[in-house]
Amino acid sequence: MRASSIRVASIASLIPRSQSSRGRVAASAIRSISSSTSRCATALPITATGPPPSAPVPTSPQYGDRIEERRRKAELLKQGKELRAASQPGSKLKPLQKRFWKEVHVTEAPEGYQILLDQRPVRTPSKSILTIPRSKPHLAHAIAIEWDMLESAQQALKNHNIPMTSIAARAQDIIEAEAKGDAKVRNEIITTMLRYLDTDTLLCWAPETKSTSPLEMQTGRPESLRQVQIKTAKPIISYLSTSVWPGVDIKPVLDENSIIPTKQDESTRNVIKGWIAGLPAYELAALERAVLAGKSLLIGARLLIEWSEEFRDMQRDSGEPRFGIHEAAEASNLEVRWQTDMWGEVEDTHDVNNEDIRRQLGSAVLLVSGIR
Repeated sequence: MRASSIRVASIASLIPRSQSSRGRVAASAIRSISSSTSRCATALPITATGPPPSAPVPTSPQYGDRIEERRRKAELLKQGKELRAASQPGSKLKPLQKRFWKEVHVTEAPEGYQILLDQRPVRTPSKSILTIPRSKPHLAHAIAIEWDMLESAQQALKNHNIPMTSIAARAQDIIEAEAKGDAKVRNEIITTMLRYLDTDTLLCWAPETKSTSPLEMQTGRPESLRQVQIKTAKPIISYLSTSVWPGVDIKPVLDENSIIPTKQDESTRNVIKGWIAGLPAYELAALERAVLAGKSLLIGARLLIEWSEEFRDMQRDSGEPRFGIHEAAEASNLEVRWQTDMWGEVEDTHDVNNEDIRRQLGSAVLLVSGIR
């Protein structure tokens, strides 16, 4: 009994000694990383001045070279798909995936020109035979070229592949609807056109600034964006308010300190509404296409007056440059072009938009022009 109590006491006497030794080892293991006193950082002033650097210049090939390269790759990809499809046993192309016609012809009929795919006439979405007036032979041949360039019937289901066919069919649908006493299509177009008048691209001007921003002047341009917008809009507004809609007061749709557009006066809207309501079907369809492309009723009306065979008496023969597709596209994309000149274009975005708006405006010009 005595021996066991002595052993317990000896073990108990060892416990605090071991704990204290571990504490001394832990305390000696902690070392400071730095012995210097901490100090706060001193913020230095920003010394960089001047405008941001110029936009980077792409080193890629020219736009036309890139387009040709993409077309070549697309053609190779298409040929590869056709070879793989032909190598599979029992594989057959669907009817829409092949071209069921060999030749495209323009033929004359008592009603006008018709476009034949072999012996099948091109039809509108309402199943009517597409007939072009005799005063527009170039329009009929343009539609024939569209169909001759198609590689399958499936491509004809997309309007961007057949812009001339779609706009001519739109005009014929208006004619057929009004022949039945249905003015719904015309009224819908008028409503849409007046809605674009309230937010017309040509009348949306940048706010006036007391001093030109260094960012705007970094490319050496002597005029501000607002000055360029006014310079572009004034001749178009002056022509329309004197020759087309005499006496109307067309004003900018944006106040200087507001982002909410203001409507034109009711008298101005009524005059323009009456003018649109009296347009022939082909001119109405062309105006709709031009306004939707350029987001501007004024630019669309100016382009229509310049090229329509219905307005020969208003077209000037003084040798001055005509208001054409390029001028209309530049006026529609003025603000975008101002920004891209400063910061550069986005590939496959701005360049595609530039070509698309010219294609749309060109289809409107081709629709209304004629030999009459």
